[in-house]
Amino acid sequence: MSGDPARFLNTFAQALAAMALYRDGHPARERAVDLAYQQVQDLQADTPRPLFTFLGDEVVFGRMPLRELKAWDWGKRLAQAGIQRLEFEDRVGREDFEGFLEEVLARLTLSVISTEARQMRRSSIRFGAVGLKGETEIAPEPLPTATISFSLGEEVDTLRWVQREVQSKGSVPLAEAEAVVRSLAVAMHGGRQVMLPLLQLKEFDQYTTTHSMNVAVLSMALAEFLGLSPTDVRTFGIAGLLHDIGKIKIPLDVLTKPGKLTDEERALMNQHPAAGARILLEVEEDLDLAAVVAYEHHIMINGGGYPALRYARDCHHASKLVHVCDVYDALRTRRPYRDAWSFEKTLGYLDERKGLEFDPDLCAAFVRMMRQWEPHVAVIGEESATVPPAAAKSEQAGV
Repeated sequence: MSGDPARFLNTFAQALAAMALYRDGHPARERAVDLAYQQVQDLQADTPRPLFTFLGDEVVFGRMPLRELKAWDWGKRLAQAGIQRLEFEDRVGREDFEGFLEEVLARLTLSVISTEARQMRRSSIRFGAVGLKGETEIAPEPLPTATISFSLGEEVDTLRWVQREVQSKGSVPLAEAEAVVRSLAVAMHGGRQVMLPLLQLKEFDQYTTTHSMNVAVLSMALAEFLGLSPTDVRTFGIAGLLHDIGKIKIPLDVLTKPGKLTDEERALMNQHPAAGARILLEVEEDLDLAAVVAYEHHIMINGGGYPALRYARDCHHASKLVHVCDVYDALRTRRPYRDAWSFEKTLGYLDERKGLEFDPDLCAAFVRMMRQWEPHVAVIGEESATVPPAAAKSEQAGV
């Protein structure tokens, strides 16, 4: 029988409900578990390693949203219990599956599962927060600060693939870009409080990928901080993720040049907003907002910046929001021509430039947010990020 991911999730929910109602060994409980286990076997016959992601009203199988399960109540319950990702590795045994159900039910009902029992059972089923490294277990304590170790390797690889597709084919794989944004949103809410999973730059030629993901995280965080709807938060996340897509047109040796750019190289660099807008407007998907943000994210509130405007006008709210996030991450990142700025120096720069370069209300909100959430920034990388103060030139911010 062909596996159906939606059918499995429904039997999975029914099994959890039966286990909550009936004692171990009760026929109704055993039937419900058996039915869900059979659905797992059918699913793995078609997809050896099924992967589900639960995010708010959305349920995603692999990278495919399950439209028939939109607003599925159990998806919300699982996500709120810290189970945003569920993956079956290898073939799942009946005993292993029932033990997994017991652990999920314990988390949903806040029951206690002994640490010894978890350590003794090596499971082929992984569940927990998207992006968490290592064996997935029930966290006995809240995740308080940025000491947790995230791995967003799949998301980084996906974004690089998106960028290569844009470069080679001129197409923007929107489904994959949306999947990256969903994963980042899940990582932000993986604990009992908001976390900011910001990537640490390892190699300068990966700057555009790392920077784009960080700007997406910061843009979603600020949109959420301002009380925007979940749909708007994700839309701003897509705009942040694609804001620098025009840089695929710029030679790598210019992007990673350690010294000052020549006038010709600076002129070439300043073309990336217009180039990005053209790329996004030429695709069939509805990326109008992302195209506007790509074009406007270097335009200052006083009319300066680039591209130069023939007539002074106000930029889109999303462009002004992404602009602040873009400059913050650019200054906080080590570049070939300068060291990273410190947290305090970066916020000081933003505060000084509000009303000139940045929208004053958005800039003030961003500074408040970062001061409030700075203890919950999770720097992702094999080594700790270093952010010594440095004398960087303001005209290089956001490059």
